[in-house]
Amino acid sequence: MHSAKQNLRVQYYVTVLSIIVFLLKTWTYILTHSLSVLSDTLESIVNIVATLVGSYSLYIASKPKDKDHPYGHGKAEFISSAFQGSLIIGVGCLIIYKSIDSFIHPVSLHNLDKGIWLLFTIAVINILTAFFVIRLGKKNNSLAIVSTGKLFQIDFFTTISVAIGVLLLILTGYDKIDAIIATILGFYIIYDGYKILRQSLAGIMDEADMALLEEVIFEINQSRNENWIDLHNLRVIKYGALMHVDAHLTVPWYYNVNEAHAAVDDLTSLIKNKFGNTIEFYIHTDGCMPFSCAICTLDNCEKRTSPSEKKLEWTMENVLLDIKHQLS
Repeated sequence: MHSAKQNLRVQYYVTVLSIIVFLLKTWTYILTHSLSVLSDTLESIVNIVATLVGSYSLYIASKPKDKDHPYGHGKAEFISSAFQGSLIIGVGCLIIYKSIDSFIHPVSLHNLDKGIWLLFTIAVINILTAFFVIRLGKKNNSLAIVSTGKLFQIDFFTTISVAIGVLLLILTGYDKIDAIIATILGFYIIYDGYKILRQSLAGIMDEADMALLEEVIFEINQSRNENWIDLHNLRVIKYGALMHVDAHLTVPWYYNVNEAHAAVDDLTSLIKNKFGNTIEFYIHTDGCMPFSCAICTLDNCEKRTSPSEKKLEWTMENVLLDIKHQLS
């Protein structure tokens, strides 16, 4: 809950900063009449809208789960990020259109020496903001905050590219450089918007996060308990900052309820120590079968029917399957 409030507070500050950056870019465009500066300014309008939408989505996502939303409201972040990605793609298309138009109808440029210093100032503001916001978003597992940071990161690259283009224009006097750089920026912005949109849709569709699964499996293997005879049907889903872990854990068949529960507690504590406390678990316990003896490493098991042959390493290939493991 603390991280959710922190995310919301930061998003508010970033929204105000987006407005300030937009005003600086508008001033720069009025001074220079540069098409690439105009493209950069249009992108800032998207940033403002996107951060406003992001603020609302974080407000929704920070609400506790209720009877209508038993898994919480974290998917609001995915919807927000999808909207942000779509806006970014739209701006990229508009920039390319304006660039093509400028080849046909050239515009005279002014005050480039003053404009370039404003652009470098804006670029510094953007990269510092992006660094802080992305790091916070990753720390708090918030896709909406990371997406907002990515907007500022994109803004940095576009602004610094525009500044370099203006500098080249001052040095060479070749006025087509402005439109060429704007076109390149348009394609870059579309690509980055696509990546944000793709990641958001993956979250909405509950697509498996393979990198996160690899981390979870690695952590379990590193501190494996001998009472965990087998693990299968592992599922990991993230909704905003909240992570859900489902799995089937095989324990000795003769364990009573308390002993089986203790084995589950050991597993959940291990995962929480690595990934934080904002995790919900659904761990189903299974009793071991005679064929489980071959992969069981439990010492001094009085109920063993055959010797242990091999410690089975849990991997992405075997723990996701809904079947108990046995040696062939």
